[in-house]
Amino acid sequence: MELNYWYAFIAVVIFLNIIVSFSISKRDDLDMMQKSLQILIVWLVPLIASVGFWLFHKNQDDDNKPGGGKFGGGSNDSIGISSSGD
Repeated sequence: MELNYWYAFIAVVIFLNIIVSFSISKRDDLDMMQKSLQILIVWLVPLIASVGFWLFHKNQDDDNKPGGGKFGGGSNDSIGISSSGD
């Protein structure tokens, strides 16, 4: 029974590594050397590197979305009170 948990854990780690490797390979903001090294690190340090790179790239994508930031461009003034513009 204990051996089955290890198999399940290893299967989850391999699945996660495959997903993150595929995600890294599809990124446009990395050159070929960066992609290769990041994928190599994901497979050399499986769980920690895959989660780390996934969170890092997710954070980078959130910062680069149009309107994704909370800085300026809204109807609120500097103290957070909404004005109707009248």
